[in-house]
Amino acid sequence: QVQLVESGGGLVQPGGSLRLSCAASGRIFRLNVMGWYRQPPGKQRELVADYTSVGTTNYADSVKGRFTISRDNVKRTAWLQMNSLKPEDTAVYYCNAKGTSTLIENFEVWGQGTLVTVSS
Repeated sequence: QVQLVESGGGLVQPGGSLRLSCAASGRIFRLNVMGWYRQPPGKQRELVADYTSVGTTNYADSVKGRFTISRDNVKRTAWLQMNSLKPEDTAVYYCNAKGTSTLIENFEVWGQGTLVTVSS
């Protein structure tokens, strides 16, 4: 079993910043990709950013230049630094991880989600 625990959501004013964190634990042999997705109210879940085990990152066009994903492979933790937040960034943010378990089985797991509300 692999689990993800997220933290860091909340209410912030437009232009403000928040930092989300996601810690992975359990029967992990290798973490390949850690990423963040979000689901705005009434919309589908979408990729925000992800970070591969070899150090490449990928961002949605809507967050480029404002959000930064980082990762610590030893701590098995990923962070999403969100700056210059806009009301349209309001969503439930989910951490996602893909990798291989100690049973040498591929896995994909999701965090419980954390609500980010950008409003004055």
